[in-house]
Amino acid sequence: MGNKNITYLYSRLNIAEKLIVFNVAIFIIVGLINVLFGLANNAGIARWFELPKDFFDFLSQPWSLVTYSFFHSGFGHIFWNMIMLYFSGKIFLNLFDMKRFINVYFLGVILGGLIFLLSYNIFPALIGQNTSLIGASAGVTAVLIFICTYLPNQEVRVIFFNVKLWHIGVLVVLLDLVQISLGQNIGGHMAHLGGALLGYYYATQLPKGNDIGSWFSGFLNSISNMFKGKEKKASMKTVYKKEGAGGGKTVNYDKESRQRKIDAILDKISKSGYESLSKTEKDFLFKAGKED
Repeated sequence: MGNKNITYLYSRLNIAEKLIVFNVAIFIIVGLINVLFGLANNAGIARWFELPKDFFDFLSQPWSLVTYSFFHSGFGHIFWNMIMLYFSGKIFLNLFDMKRFINVYFLGVILGGLIFLLSYNIFPALIGQNTSLIGASAGVTAVLIFICTYLPNQEVRVIFFNVKLWHIGVLVVLLDLVQISLGQNIGGHMAHLGGALLGYYYATQLPKGNDIGSWFSGFLNSISNMFKGKEKKASMKTVYKKEGAGGGKTVNYDKESRQRKIDAILDKISKSGYESLSKTEKDFLFKAGKED
């Protein structure tokens, strides 16, 4: 398979699937480097990207607040994270566009990391422990809890049973709380709770017209624009503009009409679940998500 085919296949993936490819690629590359160069896990390249529990160590590598999410400790760790990312991302991206997914995922990663840092610097039982944080769990949990909150009555098939999303959300949070109380991987589960809190709050604010991640999109856009060359200005030319045609109003009307239809469908999903939609409504929502 040529490079062009691989590039084409990659471009066809949605953002959740691209994150999965990226995480798996890093997992394999880091594993190969550690094995071939005889590096122990705590001496490999991951140590430059994992989130340290010490605040001053964190200041020496601030990028780790995001990069820790691309590294995993073992096959089971990355396997379950990527499975959850695939299925929760699939539902999420049926409703919203890529930018909102990135907002929820990476803000979940950041809040999860901050909760981890805070926990190991304020709770007496954790202060003396030497540990660090890796894994995509906080971002994955943020996406999962977001859809569980936004579509609580949506039913999904889990092995042999249909369960509502809010049941899954409650179970995930309870499992984290129980494992913290048992003293198992406290830092990791604290980070999960940070991601869950972000996903829940984001989903509850969105229907009120408050997109708490819009600033993050703006921040990413400003960074992206720094690496773009200045756009070449189009040469000046005179065009004839027909007066009184009302074209702008027509465009605005079409846009408002389309948004009203999207809102009505989202309300229906919120009340009765995704499966209550007709095929026409599902197709319309899917196309709208692609166009945004």
